[in-house]
Amino acid sequence: MTEPLARVALVGDRSHNVVSHTRLPLLLDALADRERLLLDAYWVPSWQAAAGPGAVDGFDAVWVVPGSPYRSEAGVLRAIRAAREGGIPFLGTCGGFQHTLLEYAREVCGLTGAAHAENDPDAADPLIEPLACSLVGHEGAVLVEPDSLARSVIGAERTVERYFCAYGATRHLDTLTAHGLRFSGHDEDGHVRIAELPDHPFFLASLFQPELSGDGSRPHPMVSAWARAAVERARGRR
Repeated sequence: MTEPLARVALVGDRSHNVVSHTRLPLLLDALADRERLLLDAYWVPSWQAAAGPGAVDGFDAVWVVPGSPYRSEAGVLRAIRAAREGGIPFLGTCGGFQHTLLEYAREVCGLTGAAHAENDPDAADPLIEPLACSLVGHEGAVLVEPDSLARSVIGAERTVERYFCAYGATRHLDTLTAHGLRFSGHDEDGHVRIAELPDHPFFLASLFQPELSGDGSRPHPMVSAWARAAVERARGRR
């Protein structure tokens, strides 16, 4: 049986200068050719997502892609909230991971002053702050917790992943955990690298960039799992 065509939103400010953005068309082709997962992808610029509610309504999945600082932090946060509250399969990578934590801190944990230091360097409460050691252009090991969505997707307790970021989170992690967010992947120094939402159909975010895995001809398991979740939602909608 032919799988249904799933409509997916790529939320971010598209640029040919962002390597991950240039990789996405290759991944979409590979998902179709290798796994028969057909995605009809639409770019939703951050400023468009901020224009009003409903920017990602009707989509079968949302991916907040790298490329921060986004033109509109508010737009990205609104898209993440819509996916979280609407049960829409969600993937956030690099900047998407950072803003996932920020949205959860503000909207679920009540940390209204939580900020992203890249957007607000003088913030009193920077949830997302400069990393002690920049991960721009680096690879690193990630240890994945058992009995987690991340482990079921990646299929291993240890994976080596590519990064291109200089910001991460060390503050308020206990508060986020107490309110239901699970940190299911850490680097070998114990720093958070994967977050997920257990009571959601599919909600996964990583500080690393799975879209940069390999040469783009074989999608990373996280990307494939997100695509399968999108197709499953499209099948149910059909």
